[in-house]
Amino acid sequence: MVTSRWVSTTTPQEAEQVRALVGAVAAADGVDAFAEPARRDIAALGTGAGRAGSRHLLVQDGADLVGYALLDLENADDPVAELAVLPERRRQGVGAAVVDAVVAESPAARFWAHGDHPGAGHLATRVGRRRARELWRMRRPAPGHEAPPLPELVVPDGIAIAPLRVGHDEDAVVAVNNRAFSWHPEQSSWTRADVEEIEAEPWFDAAGVLLGWDTVTGDLLGFHFTKVHAVSPTVPEPLGEVYVVGVDPAAQGRGLGRALTLAGLHHLAGRGLRTTLLYVEGDNAPAIATYRRLGFERDAVDVSYQR
Repeated sequence: MVTSRWVSTTTPQEAEQVRALVGAVAAADGVDAFAEPARRDIAALGTGAGRAGSRHLLVQDGADLVGYALLDLENADDPVAELAVLPERRRQGVGAAVVDAVVAESPAARFWAHGDHPGAGHLATRVGRRRARELWRMRRPAPGHEAPPLPELVVPDGIAIAPLRVGHDEDAVVAVNNRAFSWHPEQSSWTRADVEEIEAEPWFDAAGVLLGWDTVTGDLLGFHFTKVHAVSPTVPEPLGEVYVVGVDPAAQGRGLGRALTLAGLHHLAGRGLRTTLLYVEGDNAPAIATYRRLGFERDAVDVSYQR
């Protein structure tokens, strides 16, 4: 008999069941079913840590965990759900049970489908959600192609690019980020604690966080956080990532975004990484055109479904 229940915390045994299910789904689909903030919450299950606004749905058949959802209620105006169903239990009503439980708990919740799994669209339509937003994953080199040589890095006049100084530059990074991404539903409200959380990640490397400074005023104008993904069930070899590039709107038009992106790509290439990926909004045509000129092409799509 399939049952479901919401919890704010789990036992260590339940936490291991969740992580095993999430791992099985990633191995079967070739893509993580949860975004990075959710994966951090899942890693913290059973420890008492994790975000206070997270709720966890455990869907069980007897003692076996067959479905799971993470509901992020941190932003009360924009609840977000991500979910996974044990691969061998798909097309048996488990996915429907999961989405029904999410909607009953949070009627306004929107759903992320990572990798645009075909079953996700059916489940979303079933609970009155529509395809509202696409997040592209782009890759260099493009699938099936060799990477073109990186263009030479030319830093615009009046700008200096230097690595992040941990403990010194965080407030400036937060201020630029929140101006650069004032329009963005997830990226727009960084705090110093958010940056420090990134700095505590195992992948963080201050040398791979490149900041663009105005050499006259001393103001921070932009930044590029790079990231290196370790080998995992969905990552067969180490991958570089253009994690986030932000440019202060007041500095637009000076060529800084391209320079910071190239500086990060040269940094990743210098670490011997053969493949680099990035995520970009599917309707951001200027950014997509810039990335294509640098040898990136679309590799996968994440889809947000909302009422």
